[in-house]
Amino acid sequence: MGYRSLRDAARDLERNGMLLRIPEEVDPELEMAEVHRRIFDRKGPAILFERVKGSPFQALSNLYGTFERTKFLFRHELQKVEKLIRLKADPTAILRDPMKYMGMPVTALHGLPVKARWKKEVLYGSTTIDQLPLVKSWPDDGGAFVTLPQVITLPPGSGKIMQSNVGMYRVQLNGNRYILNEEVGMHYQLHRGIGVHHTLYNHSDAPFRATVAIGGPPSNAFAAIMPLPEGLSELSFAGLLNGSRFRYFFHNGHVLSAQADFCIVGTILKDVKKPEGPFGDHLGYYSLEHDFPVMRVEGVYHRKDPIWHFTVVGRPPQEDSSFGHLIHELVGPLTPSEFPGLVELNAVDAAGVHPLLLAIGKERYMPFREKVPEEILTIANHLLGKGQTSLAKYLIIAAQEDDPALSTHDMGRFFQHVLERVDWKRDLHFHTKTTIDTLDYSGQGWNAGSKLVIACRGKKVRSLAHAVSSEHTLPGPWKNPRIALPGILAIEGPRFHDYQAAQKEMDQLTSALSSQQLDGYPLILAVDDSAFVSRHINNFLWAAFTRSNPSHDIYGVQAFTEFKHWGCKGPLVIDARSKPHHAPPLIEDPAVSKRVDKLFHKLKL
Repeated sequence: MGYRSLRDAARDLERNGMLLRIPEEVDPELEMAEVHRRIFDRKGPAILFERVKGSPFQALSNLYGTFERTKFLFRHELQKVEKLIRLKADPTAILRDPMKYMGMPVTALHGLPVKARWKKEVLYGSTTIDQLPLVKSWPDDGGAFVTLPQVITLPPGSGKIMQSNVGMYRVQLNGNRYILNEEVGMHYQLHRGIGVHHTLYNHSDAPFRATVAIGGPPSNAFAAIMPLPEGLSELSFAGLLNGSRFRYFFHNGHVLSAQADFCIVGTILKDVKKPEGPFGDHLGYYSLEHDFPVMRVEGVYHRKDPIWHFTVVGRPPQEDSSFGHLIHELVGPLTPSEFPGLVELNAVDAAGVHPLLLAIGKERYMPFREKVPEEILTIANHLLGKGQTSLAKYLIIAAQEDDPALSTHDMGRFFQHVLERVDWKRDLHFHTKTTIDTLDYSGQGWNAGSKLVIACRGKKVRSLAHAVSSEHTLPGPWKNPRIALPGILAIEGPRFHDYQAAQKEMDQLTSALSSQQLDGYPLILAVDDSAFVSRHINNFLWAAFTRSNPSHDIYGVQAFTEFKHWGCKGPLVIDARSKPHHAPPLIEDPAVSKRVDKLFHKLKL
């Protein structure tokens, strides 16, 4: 049996030494987020803020702060859910080993949401937006946000709970032009299910009702972010993972989560938009202010003794990284059926997830011919044409046959494998003037940019340099070459001003390098700070792939265009300098840091 509530889960963690209580009053304006970040960085416990300044409610963060704690929370049902997912991937498995899957019908029963007729805990009390813990995480955030919401909607005219969409779309509670206690901002991006509902309501006279649930059993928040197989609802998955059926009911036309800690209910105004943001997001930069839909608030309900559940996002890894780890464990068995020929996939957390996708695929098309990328190109196109993987900006795919032990999760070895084999004259495939992740500001417009597929197959053709050679000379303002990874050279350049100037600077660099022996450095990065980029693989991944737009920021030594195909005979060069149109990076407020220093000293943390 799973948790009955979020407080039930918190008590369980406390009994097992995995929860820290903070009895001192802490300000939700930047201080709570700073406390969270420091404890997360130490791989510390979940945090219960017992006294939140300006609010009568307690707050909990870092619940999923380590992968081990996340698995602990779902320990009773996780293996059963994994078995169900394996059965979906291979239904014949039950015939081969019926004893292994004996309890599956009982587990599956928990996947059926049940209507709560009497026990509707979330209607215990009501409050207003201004009484909630208005957590603001970063200095330039536009206001306070709900960062772990479960937004529940139904299509027009439907009362069938299995047709619901539940998603984690951030909700701005105050600031900007929102009327406090009457309006909140509803931010959602490309490829989100709520967008389908919004489109349907735009062609309907029915009001677009929505519920923002916060808290409840920990499985509820995880289900809201889980990329689920076709035909499995988020509410079903929440019940499966909790070992207890998701309980809901209808109240004044809204679907309410019976065991949630809070439910904010209202109507999304179909033709009204207001500025939402900025918001310090999971790429490590601010997502900037843009117009998004507005929800008119009609009620804020809460259970007895509720806990406000929140997280803090920023440059990865952060608490939401545990979601990614667990999602990979759960959906890994579905990969071959969803993408035939695909062996392994890694949306790289350190690069902000969507900017970089690493993949390994099978090559079975022409085993009797020269080994060139063929089937892996088909797989790459499939990945870029389906669901969340279509948001990838850089997709690097290798052939399994070249190294059966290769893994996308051993990123150092993966890059070494690719750079030892890649042929820049053949293996670059650009998609220009297309959509990219909403949070990625490296492109030429909002949601607009380019993609690059690097498809690598074949034997090793070069050895990679592990050190900077004194024989190489750099022109003009280019300086401080450092090895970011074997075969990857980071070079500091002048500050980026505009693309016209950048073209001249890169022409100068590539021209100077064209006469030098650079086979050991197949990839060169132009950066603002080569010491930073070379200090850790995560710095390389973050800077290289969040600060570049393939169509605009890729150059090459001895570059050429053959018909419509672009390539280069020498090293590939990525201009990963910060650009004026990029969103600013996230930086803590020094005054807040000092206050938190004093709090930690007082609490002996």
